[in-house]
Parts: sequence; C-alpha cells; structure tokens
Amino acid sequence: MTKRKKVRWIKHYNNRQKILLVGEGDFSFSSCLASAFGSATNMVATCLHSKDVQKTKHRTSIAHLELLKRKRCMVLYEVDVHDMNHHPTLYYMKFDVIIFNFPHAGHYNHLCETDDELIEKHKALLEGFFKSAREMLNENGEVHVTHRDDFPYKRWNLEKLARKSGLILKEKVEFKKVDFPGYHNKRGGEINCNKKFPLNECFTFKFSLPKKSAEMYDYVSDIQIKKLAAGFQGVHLNN
Repeated sequence: MTKRKKVRWIKHYNNRQKILLVGEGDFSFSSCLASAFGSATNMVATCLHSKDVQKTKHRTSIAHLELLKRKRCMVLYEVDVHDMNHHPTLYYMKFDVIIFNFPHAGHYNHLCETDDELIEKHKALLEGFFKSAREMLNENGEVHVTHRDDFPYKRWNLEKLARKSGLILKEKVEFKKVDFPGYHNKRGGEINCNKKFPLNECFTFKFSLPKKSAEMYDYVSDIQIKKLAAGFQGVHLNN
C-alpha cells in the first residue's frame, strides 16, 4: 500500500489540495506555501509575464522561483486570468483552491484608484477571472481572492462580480500577512512594480459553486426568475 503523505497546513491551505495560484507578483506567496508543505507537487504557480520579463520586473522573484523548482512546483508564465481555462497546460486540470491575491488591472499616470475608469478596469479583470476560474474548480473547490475592503477598493464589489459567474460567497476572513512568512505583496503593473503597498483592512473572500438547488436563486438574475415564473404559469393555464 502507498503511504499517504502527512497533512501539512498553513492557514487555509494544505499539501493535499490541488492549488492554482494566479497573478503572482514575485512568487513569494507560492514560495511560502511550498516551504510550509515541504513539497509543492500539488501546486501550479502562474504569472502574466514571460520568464524574462518577470525576472526583470521582479528581481526578488529569482530566489523564489529557484525554491519552487526545488520543491517541484509547476510554474507557468504568460497566463492570462481571463482565458486561463483554455491554457494548453491548464485546460484539463481541476483544482481544489484557486488563489488570486490583491488583483489589480495596472497603474496609470492619468488615473487614480478613485477614478471610475480605473475601477471599471479592475472589475473587468475580476469578472474575467471569476468566469474562467469557475470552469476550473473541482465540485467542492473554492476561489480565494484576497483584497482590501476599504474605500475605494470596496467599490469593486467582489461578491456581485462573483455572483455573475455563478459563484457564491462562502466565507470572508481577515488576512494577516504575518500568517504567511516570507510573503511580500507587490504593486505590479508598469510603475514601481516591485514595491509594496499598504495592507489596510484586508480580507480573503472565499467563493464556491452552489451545492443545493435553493442556492441557485442567489445568483440567478431577476429576469431569469421572471421567465421561469411565466413559464410555470403558462403550463398551469394549459392544463
């Protein structure tokens, strides 16, 4: 008989879960998990950039990538969260947890975080992510988005965006950086990309697929409900 490996936990995650990490900054979060697990064969860590661009924009990622290689983590470059479910390597994979820490659509000299135009860019990023992530979950899988929940980031309305893709909020827990030794959040984008940013009022939002028919009504639109009601009424009239 094959001996099952010992379960090793770090906060919400363990080495028996199949974990996908997207939008990694300098891969320090992936590195933190891999170190806690002892082996990262259960993990796939990805970023948007090519390998060369990644190492140029995030010099601190070099050491983390070396650790991930030693821990046998699969690392993929140039993975866009909008269509990652069609990525040739990820296409046939299903995950227990998909993690996106501090999603951000990029920094622009002419836009600040309170501008509607930038907020819409952020929302479009997350909407695309939720749609593709939904297709990559195991039956009991979860999508974890860690996000600042103060103004103006609260205006992104994560729960509504997830609901549009058929995901429901299962739990919202406070995020503490100290729980993940060695993790360093990064700005990303084109401006001061490898610098940190303040982590005020941060939470990990855990989304899942609805499990019961009653929960379906949590994300079915009002229009769909009205159509269903009209259909049932027509059936009764014809009988």
